[in-house]
Amino acid sequence: MRNNLWLICLGWLFSVTIQAQQPPVNSTYSFTLDEAIEFALENSYQSINARRDVAKALKRKWEATASGLPQIEGVIDYQNQLKQPVTLIPGEVAGGTPGTFVPVVFGTKQQASATATLRQLIFDGSYLVGIEAAKSFLQYSDDIEEKTQLEVRKGVINAYGSVLVAQESVQILKNNVEALEKNYQETKKIFENGLAEEEDVEQLQITLLQIKNQLSNTERLEKIALQMFNLTLGVDVNSNTVLSEDLDSLAMKNMDQSVITKPFILENNIDYRLAYLLTEQTRLELKLEKSKALPKLSAFVNYGTSAFDDDFVFFDSQTRWFQSSILGASLTIPIFSSLGRSSRTQQAKIADEQSKTDFLRTQQEIKLKYDTAVSDFKFSIESYDTAKQNLTLAERIEKKNQIKYSEGLATSFELRQAQLQLYSSQNDALNAMLDIINKKAELETILNTPNTNN
Repeated sequence: MRNNLWLICLGWLFSVTIQAQQPPVNSTYSFTLDEAIEFALENSYQSINARRDVAKALKRKWEATASGLPQIEGVIDYQNQLKQPVTLIPGEVAGGTPGTFVPVVFGTKQQASATATLRQLIFDGSYLVGIEAAKSFLQYSDDIEEKTQLEVRKGVINAYGSVLVAQESVQILKNNVEALEKNYQETKKIFENGLAEEEDVEQLQITLLQIKNQLSNTERLEKIALQMFNLTLGVDVNSNTVLSEDLDSLAMKNMDQSVITKPFILENNIDYRLAYLLTEQTRLELKLEKSKALPKLSAFVNYGTSAFDDDFVFFDSQTRWFQSSILGASLTIPIFSSLGRSSRTQQAKIADEQSKTDFLRTQQEIKLKYDTAVSDFKFSIESYDTAKQNLTLAERIEKKNQIKYSEGLATSFELRQAQLQLYSSQNDALNAMLDIINKKAELETILNTPNTNN
């Protein structure tokens, strides 16, 4: 009964621990953009695994270091010769007839031994290269984690902006549906009184149905955008998440062009650093192949004890145990490999030269990527200014056509064209604001910008 109670308690504690590590499905969150970035850097799936990769790299470094430190191993052997081997000796040795042989069994049926051996590597060129490679791999893992953080940051910014655009689109479309519904009902009454043509009603009905359809689709897209944002944060996709910033203020904040006045330091770019570490890898591989031509020296000392008997008496206090110990060293000198080592060394040398060429190409690509990002960011700001002016003009044109239509000076077709032009301008303005946010995030990623939106 007591054992069952302990099992129940342990099971309950385990389930509580698991639940504490997983955010509840129906959790409610509220984030500014900076708060969302900070949360994702700590809790997103990519960030969590990136930290685990660094932890693995630390263990791998120690594994490489430990291979050159003292190693102790113990061996316990037990043998029971179920059928002992027989040796023939000349008969005259045992007092028998000359020319004959007598079967003799040597040794005991059972044997037990215990041995402990201490080994120490004294010199091995490949070990020294391995230590250097482990440090390089740890740096590579750190840089990969940093790149992951930059990508998570950019992903959160993009997802945050997409949700805001979807929410803003839904609100604009609702307003448009409300205005169209009013126009449609008014025109329908006028038609029923014989003061308007049926085509006027049909034109408005076509526009109204199209906008209602767009509204339904945008509402679904809003839900999907929010789920994508939750996924980027590392929470359940169905969590209730509230964005506390609006699209307009966020776009205005990102229009600050001071980011392009900062000097671009190529060595700070994370892709540059990762490419450099790849050249380090090939350099170490070349160094490793060269080290294989060096001699290897190691030493060992062991101590053992053995006992022999025809019966299993090894745990009896009266059993005699015989001690032994050996001290030794081993020197391995590579002499001739039929040019096999030379071939491997030349291959590593060619691979090292290839990586250096790739590194030069990567530097040029990063510079081009930066220039392109600066150009795209400037263009996004220019496009937003144009979209805002076009929206103002489209609103004025639509308003004028509303007045003309009500006074009988414009056809329903002309009104519909003005309305569609307005809706297109509204969509362009929203996308232009999102483009500013995304292009700024792309540029900041190339500049290796930390978690800041200033």
